[in-house]
Amino acid sequence: EMVFASQCILQPKPRAMRITVEGTLPGGVEAKDLILHVIAQIGVSGGTGHFIEFAGEAIRSLPMEGRMTVCNMSIECGARGGMIAPDERTIDYLRGRPRVPQGEAFERAAARWLQLRSDPDARFDREYRFDAARIAPMITCGTDPGTGIPIDGVIPSGTDARALAYMGFRPGQRILGQPVDYVFVGSCTNGRLSDLRRFARLVEGYRRAEGLTAWIVPGSKAVEAAARAEGLDRILAAAGFELRQPGCSACLAMNADKVPAGKYCVSTSNRNFEGRQGPGPAHCSPAWP
Repeated sequence: EMVFASQCILQPKPRAMRITVEGTLPGGVEAKDLILHVIAQIGVSGGTGHFIEFAGEAIRSLPMEGRMTVCNMSIECGARGGMIAPDERTIDYLRGRPRVPQGEAFERAAARWLQLRSDPDARFDREYRFDAARIAPMITCGTDPGTGIPIDGVIPSGTDARALAYMGFRPGQRILGQPVDYVFVGSCTNGRLSDLRRFARLVEGYRRAEGLTAWIVPGSKAVEAAARAEGLDRILAAAGFELRQPGCSACLAMNADKVPAGKYCVSTSNRNFEGRQGPGPAHCSPAWP
């Protein structure tokens, strides 16, 4: 009623949280692994009521697309949002893009943007610190994004029994080696051109396993056009991966992009709730491509 009457909605001021990830990420570990590790440590409600600033050497080393993935998934730990202080990498990413000031106007704007950072003596309501060297490639084993484990690890004994029953897993089991029926690469966390480029490099010269359904979904028509212009569609097709229509796709079982009941899907989506990718039980384990 308030929204209809006033066009406004009251929101309490969020508390401030800083998550610092220091050090260098190991080889093969990307932004998606970093944020899945963080959520696994603080829980899916660990950020409730907060706005998160991500900081530290490992965060600064991420490309802009990786920073977008981290901030995008802030909500998966309950936060109201996430942000990373702008730096020269941010400015380089924006320079020359459409709908951005050009020429001298851009340089003036960039000088202002670089000032949009927390003061050195800023105080936060809650802080967490993580060592990048301890982060491994991640995959989830349950039905919420907080169930991430290292891909070569075992499912912890304290994992929710109902979630494991839905997934068809058991405590102490390794996910590595689990038969995979579907692969979905896309969604708002990993459907960018850089994601498609990296995935194409990984599968070039290989062929998908017999019986595996593999979908590649660009995040937008612009990404699709750029991928085709670079010939990524031909590399993916040669490897047996189908380039689907841009959009949300199998992340939320949109249109025909549904994982059938009883099938197991490794997905780059940001959520793995029951029924998220298709009629249950359709088993989804978010991971990086």
